[in-house]
Amino acid sequence: MRTWADRILAFQKNLFISQKLPAGIDVLNPYRQPEVSKLCKKFYQTFYRDTHPRTMILGINPGRLGAGLTGIPFTDPAKLEKLGITNSFPKKAELSADFIYTMIDAFGGPVSFYQQFYFSSVSPLGFVKEGKNLNYYDIPELAKKLHPFIIDCLHHQLSWGINRNIVYCLGEGENYKFFSRLNAEYGFFSRLVPLSHPRFIMQYRRKKIKEYAARYVNEFQNGISL
Repeated sequence: MRTWADRILAFQKNLFISQKLPAGIDVLNPYRQPEVSKLCKKFYQTFYRDTHPRTMILGINPGRLGAGLTGIPFTDPAKLEKLGITNSFPKKAELSADFIYTMIDAFGGPVSFYQQFYFSSVSPLGFVKEGKNLNYYDIPELAKKLHPFIIDCLHHQLSWGINRNIVYCLGEGENYKFFSRLNAEYGFFSRLVPLSHPRFIMQYRRKKIKEYAARYVNEFQNGISL
């Protein structure tokens, strides 16, 4: 039987956006880089080499200093080193990754957390414009062009046996609104739970990191107990 690691790695390897995107927008696809492939293989075979059911947590799309660099959602090169996965990338911390790993530690650590949850994004590939991160919803035309890609990716991941009773959406604004519309149309999940996005927390609520981490942990524990 194929493990989660097998499925995730195959999914990443075949990620491709065939739609022509608006001018000036470039796609972040780190999975075409040999080192990223090795890092992802090490990470997912460490934490996902099983067939246990998992609950999905959806971000927006990878950024150039996090998953857009390492290939692993909310995990920068410095966090990989702390997990025992050495890499040649500059060990610059990424804000969202800082919060997520604070939360993971509060949950009980990476092994406990990743046994129960799977991070992805509404768009599993990221975007840059003029060298800066771009969210898929920042430009309406981009979101429209990406619609088939997003739907295909969600269907593909759901085929692995993901818990469809609940999904956590990171971002209480545009990401939640966009995915709520998709979910209403396609019925991916029974319940959507929005959470403040890690970057928002780190930029505007830094003094309350522990409170937000505790809220995440509480929501996750309540969700998996249903």
